[in-house]
Amino acid sequence: MAPARRATEQTDESGDSGLLAALLDGMDAALAAFAADGTVTHWNHEAERILGWTSAEAVGRTGLTGWAVRKEDADGIEAALAAAMRSPGRQVHEFALLTKDGRRVLLRTQSSAVRGPGGRVVGVYCAFSEVHTQLDLERSVALAEALFEDASWGVVLIDADLRPAVVNAHAGRILGVGRTALLGRPLGELLAQGVEELECALQHVLAEGAPQATAELWVTLRSEGAEFPRRCWRSGFVRLASPLAEEPVPLGVAWLFQDVTDTKRAEQESSLLRFRARQLHRAGRAAAECPDPAEAAAVHLDFALAGFADHGLVDLATTPPAPYGAVAEDEEYDACDAGDGAGGTGMPPGSAPGADAGPGTRHGRPRLVRTLASPAGAPGPAERLPATGIPVPYAPRHPVFQAYERRGSVRTGAGPASPEGWAAARHWPDGTVHGLCVALRSRGRTLGVATFLRTPARRPFDRADADYAEEVAARIAAALDLAGAAALGGAPSAHCR
Repeated sequence: MAPARRATEQTDESGDSGLLAALLDGMDAALAAFAADGTVTHWNHEAERILGWTSAEAVGRTGLTGWAVRKEDADGIEAALAAAMRSPGRQVHEFALLTKDGRRVLLRTQSSAVRGPGGRVVGVYCAFSEVHTQLDLERSVALAEALFEDASWGVVLIDADLRPAVVNAHAGRILGVGRTALLGRPLGELLAQGVEELECALQHVLAEGAPQATAELWVTLRSEGAEFPRRCWRSGFVRLASPLAEEPVPLGVAWLFQDVTDTKRAEQESSLLRFRARQLHRAGRAAAECPDPAEAAAVHLDFALAGFADHGLVDLATTPPAPYGAVAEDEEYDACDAGDGAGGTGMPPGSAPGADAGPGTRHGRPRLVRTLASPAGAPGPAERLPATGIPVPYAPRHPVFQAYERRGSVRTGAGPASPEGWAAARHWPDGTVHGLCVALRSRGRTLGVATFLRTPARRPFDRADADYAEEVAARIAAALDLAGAAALGGAPSAHCR
């Protein structure tokens, strides 16, 4: 039994030695081990790569002096190794060692004592790497920590399944949820709109690598506390691969983004103002060449519709004018407040064209006759309609009457539901869901109302749109007032108020 036991023990020792040698050679750090008398006992492949000395050339030598260390540096290195054998824990030093071809290499080392079964020190091991490699690693770790703590950009690490794996503090604030609440959740649970574009970008980066430039993604958050429904995020993407794999294996994507909504909105508003200013200038130049003032009014309407509205209507009042500044006893008008917003209808619920509006309606409403209209079908120039004198049968509380009475602008819309017949009930072209009615004012009087209409493809009118429409309406009113004065031989127009 004794020979068999000894054979088994020898086999176990041989297996342990082979396992230890394999572990040492597979390490990413260089390692050298020394016995208590300074003899080199272990020398792995990474040490051979850095210094050039093979394991066969290094193991068995006593100390490093004369072959891996200059004599001038030997005393300091031997003293450091001896101190590591006497001290608990690891000791970190920087040594200058010699390569096989005679070059000096600055290394950062970690040394620790090796103890036997009884706790007696039997040697010391020294793990080392080149200083610049260690500094690169430390810089990478420091950069990662800074990005996830103090960065002014949002940083999210997306795994290969397109789910957030790590989120920094700034990204959590932008997304409106806690950092840990985002982990592992599908992006569709965070974004109501824009998730398809984001996932497409992430898949492209995983397959092809980082794009050459940043991308601007417009998204809508699902969080209820969002200040604006749509946000613009300037985004950059970097593909992450494992440095330990022999072949690049994507670990995910680092998504860096910054909220630039305010900047983009300012750029869009500035661009829109420049475009509208050019349109007003071009319209003025073109109208100046029209011999007929009514034709000039149509030109102003045509130029205003470009990029602004899908349809334009101009209705002129035929009610004889009251003296300027005078208010009749029955001049009160029960305006519908709902028509002054983007979601209002401009008409009370259940009202229909020609229906009685009740006791709140003032008597003697103006008779509005359609004078100019853009084509309801194919695009084309605004048309001057025949002067039939037949008024448009608007309902009593129609937005055009509100604009006429207020001497300003009134915005209205069908609302999210967009009910069928909303436009037809207001005698507007089919398919329109947003309206803006503006009083035509000239020489202190209201000549009529200009109406601008949008289809569902466009957003509702806002305050800036109303300002632009009022500027256009003033030019149309001036041209129509001139046309009326010319028709009466210089007298004030009969259809002004």
